[in-house]
Amino acid sequence: MAKMKVLFECQHCGLTTPKWMGKCTNCGAWDSFVELNEHQQEVVKQTKSASNSSSKAVSINDIKEENIYRFSSHDKEFDMVLGGGVVPGSLTLIGGSPGVGKSTLLLKVGGDIASSGKNVLYVTGEESSGQIKMRANRLKANHDSLYLLAEIRLEQVLVELEHRKYDFLIIDSIQTLYSEAITSAPGSVTQVRQITFELMRIAKDKGIAIFIIGHITKEGSIAGPRVLEHMVDTVLYFEGDSSQELRILRGFKNRFGPTSEIGVFEMRNDGLVSATDVASRFFNRNSEQAGSALTVIMEGSRPIILEVQALVSESHTSNSKRQATGFDNNRLNMLLALLERKLEIPLSGYDVFINITGGIKITETSADLAVLAAIISSFRNRVISKETVFIGEVSLVGDVREVYAMDARLKEAKMQNITKALLAKIPLEKTTMKIFLVDEVTKLIEWY
Repeated sequence: MAKMKVLFECQHCGLTTPKWMGKCTNCGAWDSFVELNEHQQEVVKQTKSASNSSSKAVSINDIKEENIYRFSSHDKEFDMVLGGGVVPGSLTLIGGSPGVGKSTLLLKVGGDIASSGKNVLYVTGEESSGQIKMRANRLKANHDSLYLLAEIRLEQVLVELEHRKYDFLIIDSIQTLYSEAITSAPGSVTQVRQITFELMRIAKDKGIAIFIIGHITKEGSIAGPRVLEHMVDTVLYFEGDSSQELRILRGFKNRFGPTSEIGVFEMRNDGLVSATDVASRFFNRNSEQAGSALTVIMEGSRPIILEVQALVSESHTSNSKRQATGFDNNRLNMLLALLERKLEIPLSGYDVFINITGGIKITETSADLAVLAAIISSFRNRVISKETVFIGEVSLVGDVREVYAMDARLKEAKMQNITKALLAKIPLEKTTMKIFLVDEVTKLIEWY
């Protein structure tokens, strides 16, 4: 009798190896490997063969282009992140920290879709039907086409899907659902992999739009194997502080649309709603204090005016602190070194703190000039007018360079009654705003 092959699997990232290891070489987790039994090994082979299935090559000229049909979720911000609406047969994963509002958002969206006559099934393994009903009352999501199923067994969910035709399915959450055919515990790598594979098959066969809620780790990534993100069509992250009103839904992966768009939501007493008047939510025009400067960033096709706050205080330790919230800390260190070298501002003995208001994380370089302006403003204790925006990328040699979509940024600034802009180059479209050219950082001091 042939000896069964021994296989170990990391419970953090899903890496498989024939030998047990104390530390995972892929994700760095310690004591995370468990031995798989024969049935669990078959599950691993099944999912891998499904994702790597071979087929005959066809000329690209012989392939007909697919027309993607979408239906609206009746939420403008949610549709924007998805690329224009919900795609039938798609599998979407939504991750976020506990309490940020993932369940609230999807229950609201499910209620809105049910109000149009489509059948929606909400499967919960973390709360009872009564708890979901209380939330639905608050969200005004009570509709005859919205069905609740408090179940953690995958087989029972499949039975319900055969019993009634559904257009929209919500799984809350993937870590609580388990299959009776697998002996491992709910939330394990084997369970998550097999359940996601089954949900993907159901979505494609029945044309159901399935949305999965996933927990995230302390590092901010979705818990479970990385294959989970590869198997789904769309990955969304719900960001925001539970103590603040605004929440941001950001696309990380989308096979049916762009990943650069964001949706902005506001938490109210009656639940999450699309934030109206987003433009004025990320800066305070009434308060003018030293260490504050405005900039305009692009989130997808949407320009957003942000307030960059800086605090420069004398350090009482040998190692000065440099800390940034919503801004890259390495880039902050580069800008501080540039200030000392080009403008001869002695910041080595000062602690520098940067904060981007509204909970948005800046991933582009257009805010460099505003960060420098805020730091200088705090260092010199001089107030910058809230009628001025700073837009430009700063290079290592001290040049200020133009950024893309400048006309759209200035148009948004003008709509918010901003009258002045510091730029690296005159914009192509004429504007009534006063433009100050700052092609190198030394001219920033001259403007002050």
